Amino acid sequence: MWEETEKLKRQLPLLDYLRRQNWSFRPTGSRQEFVGLCPLHAETRPSFYVNASKNLFFCHGCRQGGDLIRFARLYFDLPFHQAVARLRQELGLVPPSESAVLEEAARFYQSQLHRYEEALEYLHQRGLKDPEVIHRLGIGYAPGGNVRRHLTSLGYSPQLLCQVGLVDQQGRDTFYRRLVFPCRDGKRIQNLYGRSTGPAPAHRFLARPKGGLYAWETVSVFPAVILVEGLFDLAVLWQAGFSSATCAWGAHLTPAQFAQLSDRRNRQVFLVFDSDTNHAGQQAAQALAQRLRGTGLSAHLVELPPGHDPNSYFAAGATAGDFARRLKQAQESSQP
Repeated sequence: MWEETEKLKRQLPLLDYLRRQNWSFRPTGSRQEFVGLCPLHAETRPSFYVNASKNLFFCHGCRQGGDLIRFARLYFDLPFHQAVARLRQELGLVPPSESAVLEEAARFYQSQLHRYEEALEYLHQRGLKDPEVIHRLGIGYAPGGNVRRHLTSLGYSPQLLCQVGLVDQQGRDTFYRRLVFPCRDGKRIQNLYGRSTGPAPAHRFLARPKGGLYAWETVSVFPAVILVEGLFDLAVLWQAGFSSATCAWGAHLTPAQFAQLSDRRNRQVFLVFDSDTNHAGQQAAQALAQRLRGTGLSAHLVELPPGHDPNSYFAAGATAGDFARRLKQAQESSQP
C-alpha cells in the first residue's frame, strides 16, 4: 500500500491538486516554493507554504503540514483510507485489488511471528526450526486484534477487508491465534491458510480459490516430485532437503492441480499421504496413483509408519536418510 500511495502522490502533485481547489498563490524566495492563504483555516495574511519539489505543505498559522494525503484528510475531514479513496477516484484510478490487500496481510503476519513465543514454540513442536525455510514459506502469525487497525491505517477500507474475508462483520481477525501461510499461484497470493495453535478448528482458509499446487513454478522442473497433503508436511520435507515436494492442501486434487501434475509424461510422482487409522489417506493415494498411471506417469506410493504423516514422521525423529530409504522402497515396489 505504501508503494500505491507514493505512486498516487507522484501522479497528483500537491501544487496541482491545490490549483484544483482554486488555491491562489504566489512564488516566494525559491522558484519551487509558493505561499497563499491557508485553505484549512480563516486568515487574512498568507501563511500557507508549499514546497513543490518536496511535494509538502506547512501553514505557520494553524501549524498543520504534510503531504497530499495529509492535506486531503484535513481539508475534507476524512480518515486516511477514505482520503486515499477520494484522491484515487478524482484521478480515475481503480481501487486496490484483493491481491494487494492479501500481500499486505501476509507481510503483517510475517512481521508478528518472532514477537510471539507461542508461535515459535508451536513451529518447533511441529519440527520446523530452519529460519530459511520459515522465511521461504512466508509463515506468519495472527495474534488477533490488530490486523484490521494495521490495514486500515494503510488505506484499505474495512469493507474490503470484510469482503476478502480477513475480518468478520465485527472486525475480528479471521486467523486469530493461527500460524498463517500464504498460498501463492505463481507470484500472486490466491489465499491464506491458517493453522490453529489452540483449541479452535485446526484448519482455516479464506472463502476463495486456493490455486494450483504449492510452489509449482519451481517444483515442476524436477523429473520426480513428492506430493503431500499439507503445508507442514511440505515444510519439514523442504527443511530435510527434499525441495521437489509440493502439496494440494488435502488428499483430493482439483482438475487444475491434476493437470499440473500430469503435464509432463516422463515425470515420477511419489505420493506421501497420511497413514490414517481409517485408511482414508492410503485410499486417496491409491486412487490418485491409478489416475496418474492412466496418463502414462510413474506413480509410487510411499508408506509411513501407522498413524504418521510426513510432518509427524520427522517430528518423531526420522532423518532425511530414513525418508530417502522409504522413497527408494516405494520406487522399487512399484517396478514391474
